[in-house]
This record gives sequence, structure tokens and C-alpha cells, in this order.
Amino acid sequence: MEGAVRVQILSQGISEVPSQYIQPPKNRPGSVTENIADLSCKHVPAVDLSSEKESVLPAIREACRDWGAFHVINHGVPTKLLDDLRRACFSFFNDFPMEDKLKYACNPNFAASEGYGSRLLVSSENETVLDWRDYFDHHTLPLSRRNPSAWPHFPPEYRELMANYSDEMKALVQRLLALMSESLGLKASCIEDAVGEFYQNITASYYPPCPRPDLTLGLQSHSDIGAITLLMQDNVGGLQVLKDGEWLLVDPLPNAILVLVADQTEIITNGQYKTCVHRAVTNASKARLSIATFHDPAKTVRISPVSDLVSKSSPPLYSSVLYRDYLSSWYSNAPEGKRNLDKLLLDTSK
Repeated sequence: MEGAVRVQILSQGISEVPSQYIQPPKNRPGSVTENIADLSCKHVPAVDLSSEKESVLPAIREACRDWGAFHVINHGVPTKLLDDLRRACFSFFNDFPMEDKLKYACNPNFAASEGYGSRLLVSSENETVLDWRDYFDHHTLPLSRRNPSAWPHFPPEYRELMANYSDEMKALVQRLLALMSESLGLKASCIEDAVGEFYQNITASYYPPCPRPDLTLGLQSHSDIGAITLLMQDNVGGLQVLKDGEWLLVDPLPNAILVLVADQTEIITNGQYKTCVHRAVTNASKARLSIATFHDPAKTVRISPVSDLVSKSSPPLYSSVLYRDYLSSWYSNAPEGKRNLDKLLLDTSK
């Protein structure tokens, strides 16, 4: 159960990590400090949204097919808002007493409940290794889910910044999904229509310094379950994406937002656009902050490949799925790479 223990407290003054945070050998990142230069990934595509559409669409198409991830620059979200929200979130984790932060603790009996926590999955018979991070999860859209009184009241500007950021992320994701649809020759509203009303969550993750980065992960390998994720990093690297069987470090790009294609979009595009498998590594010297904005369908939405991308020569690759069932499977089985998505693959050899 969640209890009152947070990784930030646990990390202070220790030279070894507790056994429940040690990854099995096959999942360990190895000597991260030695490999960072080799695995640096400065070439994750960057798409300039201020460019002409004629150049933006093929850039998005290539990035979604080859990477499942790309930076967007000149995206229209005010730089001041990005900076201020990063500062406010970091301040919540770093500048206030634990007893005050625990007033916003997650409900330990429900998966992904809103609030301050360290463990995403509810305790089960199949215990998973714990991630080396603390987080605050905010339920932000639809507006009927948004309850700023459930968010931190310190620093004082926190709630207003989070609400403004939520609105900016919705506008940006609608723009991006339209461009992604058009890049496949579909009408601009196609992917958004398939997703329906956005269920948006914003998760601020805090990764304290870790004495053994070679044994732990800040966030285990997974693909995101929804439609699309927008990630804001700070200047401390730690995100890795899986590309051609190798884990590559994604260097933070100043003022950029990283776009991660998620599972439902891979289904909707019939596999033309790939979900991005990613994880977070830790480091021994500096805390890291990231802010992920998830956009999911409602639980009652059935997701399937769009008809315009299915033909006799391109049969459906995935069975349709009720998002509620997909969500339940993800939390029951725990994330590991794309294994939950792969369960929906159809046999097209017949």
C-alpha cells in the first residue's frame, strides 16, 4: 500500500537502494553514466509547427512511422507558462514539508487516483518492482473532472498554472492530431473523432537522486495506453526511447514539447503510426522533473482501425477493444513494453 513513504524521503542518506526498487538483470539500464554519450539521441525528430504545412506533414509522418516520438518547436504554448509550471511543480516537491504534501496523498486502494503518490499500480499478488519516483497526478479534463481544490495550494500560483497548462495542452493536441490525420491522407478530424472527448490527466514526476542508477529505473519500460502524450522535460536528461532494439537517451530540447504516440493511436491508424516504448533512468547527483499530459478516450469508447486505412490489401491488424477493457488489462498485467497492445494483434497470414 501507498502509506506515507515517498522515494524523496527514502533517498536521503542511503548508499544502497531497498530491494523492492532493484530491477531484474534484464531490465537494468547498466552503467548509465558511461553510456549516456553513446546512447545520446539528439536526432529525435523535431518538427517546427511554424513551417508550411507542406513540410510539416511529411516530417510528422516520418516521425510517427519510424519513432513514435518527436519534439515540436514553435508550438504556440507560451514559454513563460512552461517555465512557471516547471518551477511551481519542482517547488512543490522540493520546498515544502512532507507533512503538508501528504495532505494530498493518493488513495492507495485505487489505481491512478488523483494526488501525490509514489506507486502507480495497486498492490496485487504479482508484485512489481517499484519505480524510483514520486508524482502528482491531476485530473484535468473533461472540466467535470477538474477540481483544483484537490491540487496543491502551494506555491500559491500552482493551481492557476496547472489549469492554464491543461487548456494549452488540449489546444495543442487537437492541432497535432489534425496534422497526424492529414499526414495519412485522412480528414483532419479523423483521429480525434475516433478518440472522442479527451480524458486528460497531467502527471508531474519527480525523480530524486539515486545511489545506484545502474540497478533502478525511474519509470519502467512501457508504452502509454491512451491516444497521445505531450511531455515537458527539464534540463536534466533521463527519458529513453526504444528504437531498433536500443535504448536511446532523449536529450531535452529547450522550450520544446515531446510528442509520444500512444497505443490507441497505433490501433486507430492500423499500425501505420507506432506507439513509443519508453522508460526513465535515474542519476546519482541531480533531481529530475518531467510533466506528462495524457489524452485518453472515455472508458465507453470502442477503438478500432479507421475504415479509410483498411482494405483488402491492408487488412485490420488489431481487433477492436473497449477502452475500459484495455485500461483494466493494463493495470492488471502491469506495463512492460508493448505487451498489452500486442495482445490485440490479429493473425493476417490466413
